[in-house]
Amino acid sequence: MKPQIPAVGILKHNDYGDSMAYHVACNCGSPDCSHNVWIEAEDVGITVMTYTTQKTDYWTESVHPSYSKDGFSQWFDWFWKGLWNGLMTRLRLTKNIWIDGYVKYEAGIIMNEQEAINYAETLKRSIQDVKAFKKEKK
Repeated sequence: MKPQIPAVGILKHNDYGDSMAYHVACNCGSPDCSHNVWIEAEDVGITVMTYTTQKTDYWTESVHPSYSKDGFSQWFDWFWKGLWNGLMTRLRLTKNIWIDGYVKYEAGIIMNEQEAINYAETLKRSIQDVKAFKKEKK
């Protein structure tokens, strides 16, 4: 496979000469998995920054909701247990900030082979372009 121009899965946002911004889409289609990449030529080298939207593991439950045939009882049970589980998630995360000094997140992006090649080639080309622009500017 060869890199594509324009590249599938890679959207060029801006080209400022010494920096470029891209949006990399996830194959699953969710905007939460996608990320933005900023490539910049600095005096000390190249900086590649990746921006993602991180989510907590909101599915972790301290108390499991129960099922009831009565609609109101089930709503009441799910409401309070959902409130409690949300509170426990927030406490767990803030505990990590206060005690460990950081929150552990994880991010992933799903790409097919062509998109991965396009991503790598986009990074490679952008680094060359911003370095050349920075060199011309001096």
